[in-house]
Amino acid sequence: MFRKIYDWVMRLAASRHAPVSLAAISFAESSFFPIPPDVMLAPMVLARRDKAFQYAAICTIASVFGGLLGYAIGVWLEPVGRTILKVFGHPEGPAEFQKWFDQWGLWVILIKGATPIPYKLVTITAGLARFDLFTFVWASILTRGFRFFAVASILKYAGPAMLKEFERRLNLYSVLLLVLLIGGILALKVFL
Repeated sequence: MFRKIYDWVMRLAASRHAPVSLAAISFAESSFFPIPPDVMLAPMVLARRDKAFQYAAICTIASVFGGLLGYAIGVWLEPVGRTILKVFGHPEGPAEFQKWFDQWGLWVILIKGATPIPYKLVTITAGLARFDLFTFVWASILTRGFRFFAVASILKYAGPAMLKEFERRLNLYSVLLLVLLIGGILALKVFL
């Protein structure tokens, strides 16, 4: 099963539609979609290492625009924003995140935007908290750009060796990734 999904993603990553798909996933992930763009970015860079930084730029730009949608959801569609936070395991999210923004402000965006924590939680709650929009935008560009260009750089320069190892042990790494993903979600529910 993992082999079929992997082969499909690798074919899509090498197709002419890959950049548009990457932009759509990056945009949607910043406001409502559950799958991070790294899932598409990684195979695209591995398939076309010469375009690694172009793909990172697509991710960054689309993610920031998607973040603006998330921010707008928090500002103008508060019930929708609260529902999205509940779906992602944060029923008390707005009050909790409001405290974070009150105490840490900019650092919430800078730290959470560069980590695997769903960015939509940051964008929506920044809107709910009415965080300064200008600061939100430049911090999002900085932190999302750092994340996607770091991923692209690592895969561009270390990718072929990593790809051979990954393909050789695809099932093992798929199970480990699934365990880490479930563990991360459970940790977020416990600690956030």
